[in-house]
Amino acid sequence: MAEYKAPGKCMICGGTMHVTRLKCDTCESELSGSFAPCRFCSLDPQNLAFLEIFIKNRGSIKDIEREMGISYPTVRNNLDNLLTALGYGKEQPQKLTKKEILDKLAKKEITSADALELLEECEEDD
Repeated sequence: MAEYKAPGKCMICGGTMHVTRLKCDTCESELSGSFAPCRFCSLDPQNLAFLEIFIKNRGSIKDIEREMGISYPTVRNNLDNLLTALGYGKEQPQKLTKKEILDKLAKKEITSADALELLEECEEDD
C-alpha cells in the first residue's frame, strides 16, 4: 500500500489541515478526532530539505555552506526562514560587529566575499 505525506496546508484556502482519523495496520482499530499535525510535517520541501541538512551537519554553518555550496548569509537566511515557518517568528538576527566579522574571517568560518557582504551591511547601519 502506497503511503503519501499528509498535506499541512489546504490546497483550496491555505488553512491548516488536521488529521481526523487514525487506523492501525495490524488490528485495524480506528480512532477519530481532531489531531494537530506535527510542526515539521507542514514544512515546505525547501525548508524540510534545509532542516535535514542542518541536522545532518549538527548545526555547523561552515559544513552547511560547504554541502549546499552557499554563503554564510544565505545559510542564515535559510535558517531564519525555517524558524519563521516553525512559528518562532522572524526575530531580527543579531548584527555582527566589524571585529566579530574579521574574527570569523580569520578563523576561516566565513569567506572573504561573505566578510565583505557583512561589512557592507555594517556600514549601511552606521
